[in-house]
Amino acid sequence: MQEFDVIVIGGGPAGYNCAEYAAHHGKKVLLVEKKSLGGTCLNVGCIPTKTFLYAGKMYHYASGAGEAYGVTAEGAVHVDQAAVVAKKDEVVKMLVQGVGSALRRKKVKVVNGTAKLGKVEEKPAVFVEDETYTAEDLILATGSTPSVPPIEGVKEGMADGTVMTSDEILDMKEIPKKLLVVGGGVIGFEMAAYFQEVGAKVTVIEMLDKVLGGNDREVSELLQKELEKKGVTFHLSSGVKKLAGGVVTYEKDGKLQLAAYDKALMCVGRRANSQIEGLEKLGVQTERGAIVTDEHMQTNVPHVYAIGDVNGKVMLAHVGYREGEVAVNHILGEDDAMSYDAISGVVYTSPEAAFVGLSEEQAKASGRNYEVKKVSINFSGRHVAENGLSNGICKLIVDRDKKTLIGAALMSSYASEYIYALALMIDLKLPLRQIRRTIFPHPTVCEIIREALMD
Repeated sequence: MQEFDVIVIGGGPAGYNCAEYAAHHGKKVLLVEKKSLGGTCLNVGCIPTKTFLYAGKMYHYASGAGEAYGVTAEGAVHVDQAAVVAKKDEVVKMLVQGVGSALRRKKVKVVNGTAKLGKVEEKPAVFVEDETYTAEDLILATGSTPSVPPIEGVKEGMADGTVMTSDEILDMKEIPKKLLVVGGGVIGFEMAAYFQEVGAKVTVIEMLDKVLGGNDREVSELLQKELEKKGVTFHLSSGVKKLAGGVVTYEKDGKLQLAAYDKALMCVGRRANSQIEGLEKLGVQTERGAIVTDEHMQTNVPHVYAIGDVNGKVMLAHVGYREGEVAVNHILGEDDAMSYDAISGVVYTSPEAAFVGLSEEQAKASGRNYEVKKVSINFSGRHVAENGLSNGICKLIVDRDKKTLIGAALMSSYASEYIYALALMIDLKLPLRQIRRTIFPHPTVCEIIREALMD
């Protein structure tokens, strides 16, 4: 039996960052991962999809988008999807190796295998094959997996390769002529954007009456229109009934309709990986498949924590990073708690969209006294210089009583890079007067924030 101060189950962003952080603060740490370090984010999520989307942008520029700037290319432009996948694999390998190196530098012991949970002398215990490990504190960071809906024909399609989740499509080495995307959330939206750009005809079917889930409706609809200009077809308020023989049957406005596809991508959400052997014996509470935690990321069982996707709160890698720090700080006896008030999210299409804080719809539902400050992104000289005139906007939600920002939604170039500034303003509750007096660099896209606040 080997004893540790902290055992972390799961080597994704939440888990490996948490393990490093605990080790940095003097804890003896064990990290158990059954697959590859880096989890969904590095292996089949954030990083691979960004590699694809960047390839799509390069193809767009080479295919004639640069002609307005006097840049032309001779001959036909071609996308080798197998080469894109190879580049993705190269990037993933490099970053996963980097995670392993960082853990070794912090002297975190890494064990590959499937963990089983239990107790030894009232301490949390983890069993991996024939080894037993105990610790004062146990942190669960087992992540999530794509949900596979019980739609007729999906199981058969996954067996023959015509139906995929967001995991499998990242290894597809040919571009389908017709791609069906079931689900208009962020993952489905980004994959629709990429494959339409590189030559597929993409159809998106979404159950809700809008894309991008609970994000700001106005910006979501603006981004949808940008993809429609590029040829993506959207069917909203539509439910998929059946997939068979390259034909999807879906219901819209009470009528059954058909559409053809070569490949179908299931993007209907993710489910927490809470089916950990021994979890029930520990007495850890779950709700709707996710592990329940408090503001310190502690479960109902003392010394047992759950961070990242497995607690089902906000399934984003950067949220998992912070949750891991909060858990370790609680173990260290520091005064820290998790806040979800200023969580930013990004859609990495071209143009990008980014969101933080309350949407206009959420602000209205909350009953607070708010106002919307909104300007066209064309007020940014840099944006116009690089993209020409566009339909992008900077939309800020302001608390009238407190004179602070409570939400923001963007559609512009570089939105992913300056949404953090808005998150900081919301998190610190900076007075609008102070933000207006801040000097923004020029020419940048981020100075659109000042334009919106000056109104």
